[in-house]
Amino acid sequence: MEARIEKIKQQLQSQGYKLTPQREATVRVLLENEEDHLSAEDVFMLVKDKAPEIGLATVYRTLELLSDMHVLEKMNFGDGVARYDLRSDSTHHHHHHLICVQCGAVDEIMEDWLGPLEERLAREYNFKVLDHRLDFQGICHRCQEKGADQPKNKDTNHKHHHHHASAKPSTLV
Repeated sequence: MEARIEKIKQQLQSQGYKLTPQREATVRVLLENEEDHLSAEDVFMLVKDKAPEIGLATVYRTLELLSDMHVLEKMNFGDGVARYDLRSDSTHHHHHHLICVQCGAVDEIMEDWLGPLEERLAREYNFKVLDHRLDFQGICHRCQEKGADQPKNKDTNHKHHHHHASAKPSTLV
């Protein structure tokens, strides 16, 4: 943990930023909850325990700064909420996500299925892939199990609503 924090500190310093106590608290929360894709609000609630004086705006700015510097990966799973994922060196960021459109759960596939594809792109298109992300949207096994018990009748509504939502850019920032 300390080594990771030290590394992030150095990344910040190399860009002329300091790892302020608030920033450090934010980073610690992200490291402690690495398995969960936390939203800014989630991070804020957890950071408040460590640094009660911190404001939501500071947390937002820290998350933005860290994602600009590629310490964090900013993800949007289509529910209008940005979530943050620490980029750890070990994963090389080749995990893929299964995103449930019903409950918003995000499951990760840790295997990298795109390796062979990257090699082909390098070979056939002379394209050097630095990173990739594959997200599948659908209905998770939990919702499917629930759905078996109770049929959802608001389905027709939902499709309709979705149609409108996609027609204009999301204003949820």
